[in-house]
Amino acid sequence: MRAYEYRHIVGFEETNLVGNVYYLNPLRWQGRVRELFLKEHVPQILEDLRKDLVLATVRVACEYYAELFAFDEVLIRMTADKMTQNRLLMRFDYLRLGPKGEEVVARGEQEIACMRREGERLIPTPLPESLRHALAAYR
Repeated sequence: MRAYEYRHIVGFEETNLVGNVYYLNPLRWQGRVRELFLKEHVPQILEDLRKDLVLATVRVACEYYAELFAFDEVLIRMTADKMTQNRLLMRFDYLRLGPKGEEVVARGEQEIACMRREGERLIPTPLPESLRHALAAYR
């Protein structure tokens, strides 16, 4: 299975007083990976997002196996898992890169629902075909 990859170097601002990465930051990185995937593979969807399309995060999770620290290099691999009419489940593997190779430090997932704005309401809408097509290579 092919994965969309994003490399990240941890900065001091992402750590807490103890010196390890604050637990919310890997969740933020999931959003960053998703956004970069859209920009790179489905740029036409960005205009729809400016109009009435909404990709609402409805569930997010992360299991932590090891701590990360400032200047750790992390490779985040995103894959598409389940797709229904208007929902998508993405999985994320977090790997610390070092002299000994790759170490899995966390695993996460994020589910999004595709919606359209109609006035003040959000109405479920099918995932755009361009997004389905782009994600097919990452399933």
